Amino acid sequence: MADELVRRAQRFINTQYNNGGTLGISKLEENGRTGWPTMYALTRALQYEMGIKSLSNSFGPTTLSTLQSKYPKLNGSTAPSAILCRIIQSALYCKGYDGGDIDGKYNSRVEASVEKLKRNMGVDGVYPGSSLEPKVVKGLFNMDAYVTVNDGSDAVRSVQQWLNSRYVKRRDFFIIPCDGHHSRDVAKSMLFAIQYELGMADGSANGVFGPGTQMGLKSHNVNIGAYGTWSRLFTAAMVLNKRRVPFGDFTATVQDGVREFQKFSKLPVTGVGDFQTWASLLVSYGDQSRKGTACDCVTMITPPRAEALKKAGYKYIGRYLYNPSSTSLPEKQIQPLELATMKQYGLRCFPIFQTWSRSADYFSPTQGAIDAFNAMEWARHHGFKSGTIIYFAVDYDAMDGEVTEYVIPHFRAIARTIGENSGYGVGVYGPRNVCQRVADAGYAATSFVSDMSSGFSGNLGYPLPTNWAFDQIATIKVGSGDGAVEIDNNVASGRDTGQGDFAAGTSTEGLDVDLDKSAYRKAMLKDVQKYLKSIGVPETGGDGWTDKDWATLGGNSTTESYDAVLSMDWLFTALARQYKLRKALLQAPVLWELRKLNPLDIAGDEAVKKGIKDDSSTGWGQIFAWVTIDARNYCMQQGLINGTPLSKDKSDIQRVWTRLQDPEYNIRSVACLTLYNAHQLKIARPGLNTSQARTQALLARYNGTGDAAAQYGRELIGLYNVLENYNKLSRSK
Repeated sequence: MADELVRRAQRFINTQYNNGGTLGISKLEENGRTGWPTMYALTRALQYEMGIKSLSNSFGPTTLSTLQSKYPKLNGSTAPSAILCRIIQSALYCKGYDGGDIDGKYNSRVEASVEKLKRNMGVDGVYPGSSLEPKVVKGLFNMDAYVTVNDGSDAVRSVQQWLNSRYVKRRDFFIIPCDGHHSRDVAKSMLFAIQYELGMADGSANGVFGPGTQMGLKSHNVNIGAYGTWSRLFTAAMVLNKRRVPFGDFTATVQDGVREFQKFSKLPVTGVGDFQTWASLLVSYGDQSRKGTACDCVTMITPPRAEALKKAGYKYIGRYLYNPSSTSLPEKQIQPLELATMKQYGLRCFPIFQTWSRSADYFSPTQGAIDAFNAMEWARHHGFKSGTIIYFAVDYDAMDGEVTEYVIPHFRAIARTIGENSGYGVGVYGPRNVCQRVADAGYAATSFVSDMSSGFSGNLGYPLPTNWAFDQIATIKVGSGDGAVEIDNNVASGRDTGQGDFAAGTSTEGLDVDLDKSAYRKAMLKDVQKYLKSIGVPETGGDGWTDKDWATLGGNSTTESYDAVLSMDWLFTALARQYKLRKALLQAPVLWELRKLNPLDIAGDEAVKKGIKDDSSTGWGQIFAWVTIDARNYCMQQGLINGTPLSKDKSDIQRVWTRLQDPEYNIRSVACLTLYNAHQLKIARPGLNTSQARTQALLARYNGTGDAAAQYGRELIGLYNVLENYNKLSRSK
């Protein structure tokens, strides 16, 4: 919501500093909404008025030291100019406080707001009165909140205010938000606090969980009855990890909470705030010397390595289903006979699927579906049985906004694809925030947490996910000689125990592959155009189209139809490989129906949208909803897909008709209909070597029965042969 006084602050910056030119920034948008651009501009304005030559968005050491030397207390008597006072007033409004009239006067309204700001920060006892001290100014000129926001916790806010009040006068401790949410800055402030209480001097304390900090904590166990600063620090760490304990003394309630936390984290359940518990509360990887019973690695588990791992106490081994590189990490992918070796030595395997997954632009619904199909195929190839959880990787520090925009839709597609097409489960590998958010969205049964990356923003300030199965804490070496192997040491929760018995692997020999577009796209299109023209289908028009209708309603040219089919080549390939049939059998009717879309088809869809009709042939494959229901129900009965059987009542018809507008759902339904048509024809399901006659019969049945359907089959078998020719060339490479 726009705030007129924030808009006035933005206008003041633009007017005072020549639309930002003096400050080295662009003109601010006068939208009345506080954001980083406005706070950066105010920071630059403050620097400019203090005489700093090199302006920056950052309120860094130079800005702070200049304030400390020139204006250790800003108030009505010490503010050097009305302009600097107007900057302060503007900043107050941008933080939600009364800034007066932005008139350059440090009046009673401004003083009252400053006092309120310092109370909210928790520093009013350290910095009494209505003056602005340099660290308070630094806290004013950022986007941190000092009141609970977005359902923040009052208990967490109390911890934040206490930390500010106790440590703000230390050189490297700066005012942290008091918004009721744990965060990266709050996590680091806790480490500073621990180091200060251990006696580390300014300059030595650095907010890092290093050897000195760890050594000091080992002599600071806290137990029932403890009180004072160390008890407050420990209970603060518990509160920040979303444990329901009172902040303060170590009471019996706290002891119960500690036991619950230790049990959840797979620590020795003692009820004591010992080093391992401190470590697990303060940093994502905790005590890296903990003995894990799970591990993951990029090297083959040979018999000597299996023996070494078993001797070291490992039970569960994470291995990769697939390695997209033919040169890097040659043993990353599960190797022949490797799973048999694990079984022989009583080890269990949990599979991981990862190709790239190291930046936000990798993740999308399409990529999620592609990854799901590939993971299912490789899992079957290696012999993983139904019930196996496959861990899909998010192997980078995904910001929370990226999780919302990219990662969640990616996993939605994975969960839908895996759920419909297999008995496998979905797990997520990644930082804590990623794992918890994917789990909360309902798209992952368990989490494999990349806790070694303690500096990730998705780990700092986030508790261990509620559904964690494996917690990756350190890279170590196990064994010697032929049994030596480098692993990531993981703590196991028991939520997933992997697989210890494996089926015979499935073969992928002779299956279709993605079309080699660079080699065949142009030639394939030319042959498609040539064939369609030979049976009376020109590049554009025909089939009842007038020039006016083509221009207004928008028919599909041969090239447009062909390019659409190629844009979904990954899905045609995946479905063909899953059902072990030729993908041209799915491509041909879809390409044909796209090209043959006519005004009557469009009118039928409009009638459904207006409620005049309940159903029409629709979408890329021009399928009726009632036909889709029959086909999908048949495939469910045959165990080919999973799902809840549908009825043909109006609500299910409408729901399916709407879903058929999605090309991916439509094409999946084309595959189901093709399999159902074989059943209706009372012939074997199509395979890799189905005869021309049966292929033509299946294509004809796509259009029903009778003479028109027979003609449809005769026309489509020629298109099928053109497409199959280039698919064959691609798979023979």
